[in-house]
Order: sequence, then structure tokens, then C-alpha cells
Amino acid sequence: MTPNLPAGKGGSTPTPRASGNPATQAKIAASAKEQREQARQQKLAEYQKQLAKRRRGKIVWWVVGGTAAIIVAALVAASFIFAPPPPTTYSSGGTGTVIEGVETYTNTSEHVQGTVDYPQSPPAGGPHNPYWLNCGIYDQPQTNENAVHSLEHGAIWVTYDSFQISGDDLSALKKQLPSSYVILSPYEGLDSPIVLSGWNHQLTIDSATDARIPAFFEEYWRSQTVPEPNALCTGAVDGPGKQ
Repeated sequence: MTPNLPAGKGGSTPTPRASGNPATQAKIAASAKEQREQARQQKLAEYQKQLAKRRRGKIVWWVVGGTAAIIVAALVAASFIFAPPPPTTYSSGGTGTVIEGVETYTNTSEHVQGTVDYPQSPPAGGPHNPYWLNCGIYDQPQTNENAVHSLEHGAIWVTYDSFQISGDDLSALKKQLPSSYVILSPYEGLDSPIVLSGWNHQLTIDSATDARIPAFFEEYWRSQTVPEPNALCTGAVDGPGKQ
């Protein structure tokens, strides 16, 4: 038989018993409560820390997003503010409106080779080269015979004296031009600062802001009374200095 051994001498360690002292028990309970409270406070502090972090993140994204939206809006507004104005538009053909100062001529239409001695300067119709001048803006004088062919197709030839029309005046003139069926070029030996020529019609003016400029386009631009209405004003000859 196994002998009964006293505690602590070869036997199992006895389970410590809670103190029966009420004061000790109260201290133990208070300590446990404090530990639980500390753990709760730590968890609460950690939760508040994470919550504050998320709030800061949201604020940052709101600021970033708001700033980006403002920048995008500013760029869009700037694109409208600083974008070049659209080309001036006119109705093709005319209604027979009488424009003060317009001279009317009777010119024949035929294809020829070489140079032509035109009765008007610049010419407003007549015999011309088989190849028309492509419509557009030129900063050099153009060949009469090619430009007249463009008039035959309904284009308007705007010529100017480069010594009198330049800078702001030239810019003001360009703003009144349509996007097609128009030729703008300097011309040597003009009797006035600006001359507008359509087939068999011509107007001389002194100012780039003259109200008769848009009136002339409304009446004679892409006129259906020209020898070859609706014919192309592209796909032929580019003159020197085309922009």
C-alpha cells in the first residue's frame, strides 16, 4: 500500500484556497474590476483612435476630391473662355439685297492658259486657269487666273493692302470670314485698303469693321448665280503662303 505522505513531501500540490478574510476578498475583487476597466478603456481608446483615423482619411479624400473637382471645373471653364471663337457662318446664296457701293460687272467664263488682262483689279470674273485656287487664308499675293476660277465656284476673294491692313485690323477682318469658300490674301496695287470680290460683284471698303463685309457675304457667298455653283473650292492648287 502507498503510504499517506504529508503535503509537500512527495504528494500532489494542494489547491490554494481563497482567503476567508473579507478585506482581502474585497481587494482581490477591486483589483480584478480595475483590470477589467483598464482593458475596457484600452479597447475604447483603440476604437476611438481607429475611428479618428477613418475620419481623417475621409476628410483627406473629401479635400482631394473637392480640389480635383474644382480644378476640372476650372479647366473646363478655361477651355470655353480661351477657346477660339467658332467661324462666322453665312447663308449660301442671296436674296437680292442692295448693298451700297457694290459694283456689278458682266464677265465671261472660259478656261485659258497663261495670263489674262482683266478689266478689274483685282478681277471679279472672266477667263481663268483650268485649276482653281484652293480656298483658305494666304499671307502672300495669289495668281489672278487661279483665284478667278474659285470665284466661278461661288467663293469670295477678300484682298487687302498689307501696308494699310495688318495686326488688329487684319485679325478683325479674319473674324468675319466663313470657314470655307473664301480666299484671303494681300494684293498689290489696290485702290482701297480692302476689296471683296465675288463673281461679277465687287465692293471696296476702307475699314475691317465695315458692316458691309458680312452683308456682302450674306448676299454673294456661294451664290447660285455663278457659272459653276456648288463646285469644289478644295483639291486643286495651293498658292504660296497658305496658312
